[in-house]
Amino acid sequence: MEILMQLLPYIGWAIAGVVIISLGGIFASVHNTRMKIKNGYPIEGMWGQSLKPGTDAEAKERIKLLTQENASLRAEIGSMKDRLAVVERIVTDKGFDVARQIDALRDVKGNVQ
Repeated sequence: MEILMQLLPYIGWAIAGVVIISLGGIFASVHNTRMKIKNGYPIEGMWGQSLKPGTDAEAKERIKLLTQENASLRAEIGSMKDRLAVVERIVTDKGFDVARQIDALRDVKGNVQ
């Protein structure tokens, strides 16, 4: 009984702590759901069932636009690879090496005079 009397002043703090932690969890859950709605993610229920399916017309249009953008970016990367191959071929070609050797000879000739 004496121990209970010593702990009595702290029961209020324990209850307040439990309430604060509970409210924090509720707030986090509400915030998480709001972010899902804002960013277009499908909302799921407690057991994983879909509450707002993501297969509406807006989602289909978004998928279509992303697919088109993906194809465009892949084409651009392909053309950049082709250009890079041309630059590599120019740099590793003998003509480039010959031009560098001529420049080196000019430098040697300029130093001799």
